[in-house]
Amino acid sequence: MALGMIEVYGFATSIVVADKMAKTADVEIVAIDKNKPANAESVEVPLVMVVKCEGDVAAVEAAVEAGIAEAKERNLYITSKIISRQSEDMEWFAHMTATGKDKLR
Repeated sequence: MALGMIEVYGFATSIVVADKMAKTADVEIVAIDKNKPANAESVEVPLVMVVKCEGDVAAVEAAVEAGIAEAKERNLYITSKIISRQSEDMEWFAHMTATGKDKLR
């Protein structure tokens, strides 16, 4: 099981990216989470979102590649990461969100 994460600017972008990822490969979107930058209190910063998906390595790679392209098309891509074989602890952690909920659904 692999974990793919894409960080983007904006809530709407995160939804569009998640949709693209889910339609591109056999992955499950496990969380859409907001990230609060360290300096968010002192300056005006746009909303930063992370889309997380799981599946086999090839599917996650394809989904992340498609999601990156979608975000870059809007000039709202920040960064991404794929963890090829996440541990059980990491899998649980990947499902967590900033609001403390442990499931996307």
